[in-house]
Amino acid sequence: MCGIVGFFFRAATWADATERVAKHMAGALAHRGPDDAGCWIDEDAGIALAHRRLSILDPSPAGHQPMAAASGRFVLVFNGEIYNHAELRAELERQIHGNQASGSLRGGGGRPPAWHGHSDTETLLAACEQWGLEATLRRLVGMFAIALWDRTERRLHLARDRLGEKPLYYGWCRGGFVFASELKALRRFPGFDNPIDRDVLATYLRFVYVPEPWSIYRGIYKLEPGCRLTLAREGVAGRPATPPYASMDAPGLSLRRWWSLHRIAEARAAVPLRDETAAVGALEARLRESIRLQSIADVPLGAFLSGGVDSSTIVALMQAEATTPIKTFTVGFENTAHDEAGYARAVARHLGTDHTEFRVTAREALDVIPRLPHIYDEPFADSSQIPTLLVCRQAQGHVTVILSGDAGDELFGGYNRYLWAKRIWTRLARIPWPARRALVRLILSQSVDRWDALGGRLKIRANLLGDKAHKLSEALSGVRDFDDFYRNLVSEWKRPTTVVRGAREVSTLLSRRNEWPLLHEPEHRMMYLDAMTYLPADILCKLDRAAMAVSLETRVPFLDHRVVELAWRMPLAMKIRGGVGKRPLRRILYKYVPQELIERPKQGFGIPLAQWLRGPLRDWAEELLNEQRLEREGFLDPVSIRRCWREHLGRQRNRQHALWAVLMFQAWLAAQT
Repeated sequence: MCGIVGFFFRAATWADATERVAKHMAGALAHRGPDDAGCWIDEDAGIALAHRRLSILDPSPAGHQPMAAASGRFVLVFNGEIYNHAELRAELERQIHGNQASGSLRGGGGRPPAWHGHSDTETLLAACEQWGLEATLRRLVGMFAIALWDRTERRLHLARDRLGEKPLYYGWCRGGFVFASELKALRRFPGFDNPIDRDVLATYLRFVYVPEPWSIYRGIYKLEPGCRLTLAREGVAGRPATPPYASMDAPGLSLRRWWSLHRIAEARAAVPLRDETAAVGALEARLRESIRLQSIADVPLGAFLSGGVDSSTIVALMQAEATTPIKTFTVGFENTAHDEAGYARAVARHLGTDHTEFRVTAREALDVIPRLPHIYDEPFADSSQIPTLLVCRQAQGHVTVILSGDAGDELFGGYNRYLWAKRIWTRLARIPWPARRALVRLILSQSVDRWDALGGRLKIRANLLGDKAHKLSEALSGVRDFDDFYRNLVSEWKRPTTVVRGAREVSTLLSRRNEWPLLHEPEHRMMYLDAMTYLPADILCKLDRAAMAVSLETRVPFLDHRVVELAWRMPLAMKIRGGVGKRPLRRILYKYVPQELIERPKQGFGIPLAQWLRGPLRDWAEELLNEQRLEREGFLDPVSIRRCWREHLGRQRNRQHALWAVLMFQAWLAAQT
């Protein structure tokens, strides 16, 4: 894994310092690439590229970046891994030698490659020379963020992998066009003075993450997954008048989607698989191939193991492919309500892995919090960022590459909302709106503790009954149809523009229904929308930043695009049946692990955040939520924030996630000064 940086520059006043600026920006990404650094500049074209390297494949100097093509036409910086690069090399050699024999050589790309090493970067460059960037992207199996400079056409190409595993920010600021793997590198650009975008801040409070294509800074964007941006010199002059969604044209600027989950979901769902046994067999074979490819590395490798369905499936298949015990890692907590280490231990024992379990105290977890604003670079408030960072930090002492079970939920129907949301909406939608509104008010009028006590007296077997009743009531408030209900379910602050002063929410995919694929089942619509929004902007962002903060490379076998495409051919009944999701994964997993080791209520990778905010984090939170401080900073409405804080402290409502979103913004804001 690596970090990439680049910029077009116009300011002649510091043109003689271009190399120093590029290296200074790349230095902000040293954690992503501690093993090597490089810089390439074309003063005439006014472009600079820089790179920080974490050596995974071919750690020799032959893998150094920026890397120039053999013909000299292309220069590349690249973050990620191309898992099928050996196959692509063989194809290149066959094709080029075949073209030579037939006399149909293609310009500079027609020469047989004289390989200098075995890095995937060198393969990627040769492929771009032979096939062009677009055709190369379609052949790639991997995760990547690519910046390719074409010296002949004098154009910069940026491209991101299909599902958004690797980050890529870009945009315009005073003095030029900039791009980088993380925002902290862009802030080192001499002309960077982009203000905080209040509209994006409001949207962040809704979702507790900043969704693509936005960033917290005005004029800086995330390249969306599966997209490619091409920029000529005239496109540097200023940012486009309209926001850069996944398709647009402006002078000197082209943005296109080169791979579309929309098309995949619609087309594959239209021709579903019928034979469940054959479909599960095909999925197992595809997953084994994905794991086999992603287990190739020139450094020590392991896997995360929580003991749940997703990570256990990856570990089971990974161990089946290995000839020696693979290394597995889990983190356990003092608070037994949030501790799944015992389940992971049992699965590891059964599979025979070389298992390492880390026990974390509350103090160790709390000590991580001051680092979060620097690690995540913009407000980010998925509180499982804390255990994720802790397990990455511990694993990095043993391995350099680690496989993760992320994305199983979005592909195979694992989240609880996929199991009950449609059923609840179908029943409650029959209730007239005035009666439903009165029911919502009644439920919210009683505190969380009172609902828990009532559930105990009535012997209702529901964990966190009060929390669930409040969350469901808020989600039902003011909704017109099921899709509104879903949007409320994934929203933390339901009316964030009343909290952020002078803000309107920015457009997101969830508000642009005309861009959704034609999927009839609400569950499949939720899975698609989660894969396009929550997965890249929350789950994969959390994983990438936590791992890269400690120079650990993570790989996600479920996100091999061939696995994704196969998953979308499985009808809903193959994924969810009898109120249980991830049926195909369970059928695969139970060939390797006894069912009784896995079956338990879904718990998540959590921390006792509600208790911490009322206890050891209370003074820290009180300082950040101080009414005078909020008034002075001018972003958030103190009245709304203080009301939320009082409700949480008084146990009227569990507002842990809403408060965490505010606290993470406040902590990030303090770190910028």
